[in-house]
Amino acid sequence: MQHSPLAFNEPVLLFGGPYSNLEAMMALLSEAKRRGISGDRMVCTGDLVAYGADPQAVVDLARAAGVLTLMGNCEEALATGAEDCGCGFDEDSDCAALSTVWYAYSSAHVDRESRAWMAGLPRRLEVSIGGCHFSLTHGGFHHISRFIFASDRAAIAEEMTFAGGSVVAGHCGLPFTVVDRQWVWHNPGVIGMPANDGTPRVWYSVLQPVPGGVEIELAALHYNYGMAAAKMRSAGLPEGYARCLETGYWPSEDVLPRAERAAAGRPLKPSKLIWQPQQAVMA
Repeated sequence: MQHSPLAFNEPVLLFGGPYSNLEAMMALLSEAKRRGISGDRMVCTGDLVAYGADPQAVVDLARAAGVLTLMGNCEEALATGAEDCGCGFDEDSDCAALSTVWYAYSSAHVDRESRAWMAGLPRRLEVSIGGCHFSLTHGGFHHISRFIFASDRAAIAEEMTFAGGSVVAGHCGLPFTVVDRQWVWHNPGVIGMPANDGTPRVWYSVLQPVPGGVEIELAALHYNYGMAAAKMRSAGLPEGYARCLETGYWPSEDVLPRAERAAAGRPLKPSKLIWQPQQAVMA
């Protein structure tokens, strides 16, 4: 389902993958309030539910706040009663083994009414921010669970043919921005897990209008990761993901291209980029 285009002339907060991490979701809503951004100017790129201990509470909190939420592969899987998360991991991969545990937990702790709500989420949103148009999706425009990373310029170019302009996407778990004279591809990262950069911080972004374009701010979010990890252990969820919250290192790099693997443990830095058609400059 595709909603009508949404137009914003004020800052919009973008984030991905809360992943059942209630502590991170609460911290993000507090940060949005501090910035004066209401729930109807917050957009989640999907996967409210995944690795963490509080899937139902995260769904309830996002809905109560009025967050605009795209369908991620986890929402699609839960809505249809699928047996796995739909990421398409290789059967013998670490990711596949780990996902078996957390997906079963998530499925057992999300109620029927929430699944019905997930079934009605849009797969694509069209958004205008300060006159600049963006198409929003979870992974790819035709494959909801497609992993698209900054280093995979061929995949970005292919997806751009479906988008017809600038894109905001999620799913891969790492924040990045790729710019061209005519378009920008932006991934705000996720708040449910660190970015494999050796720190427990998680990431979101704020897009706001500037003369002739949009400022894209990538921001770090600090939250009570110790409590989130402790709750995961109490729930019997995979230790690797609980440890990831504390160390900032993913328990598996199966899905990562070579360039992103090489960047593991390299702390990300908050940044601001001013994007305007025909040019992009660092602020």
